[in-house]
Amino acid sequence: MGSFSIRELTREFGVTSRTIRHYEDIGLLTPERRGQTRVYSAADRTRLKLILRGKRFGLSLEESRQIIQMYDPAAGNRAQLERLLARLREQRESLLARRRELDAMLEELEAAETACQTALAGQARAARSVAGTRNTRRNNR
Repeated sequence: MGSFSIRELTREFGVTSRTIRHYEDIGLLTPERRGQTRVYSAADRTRLKLILRGKRFGLSLEESRQIIQMYDPAAGNRAQLERLLARLREQRESLLARRRELDAMLEELEAAETACQTALAGQARAARSVAGTRNTRRNNR
């Protein structure tokens, strides 16, 4: 199939028509107009797929635009692929750093949780001890 309606693209990619129109407004997609109807080409569909993949990878719309615009099948897309690879590596490093930070935070939270549980258990033992002492005093009277 060489052309797609906005409805077909929203169903296929799970995005809203507003999202697709936004990408059109900022020049990422360029559908034909047939009266009031937008007709998206196979190239538009591919661009949409790449934009959404870029978003999942943490790329900005501008980064996706730049990488998509580098497409040059005559040159084997080497420059485009090298730029994408570099950006993916940067994103991977950023995510790994965030993972390390999250792991450290989780360890701190677990330590704080353990300290709170220990303090509460100590307070409960102290309360039982005080109550036991009072009961013993009452019974000895």
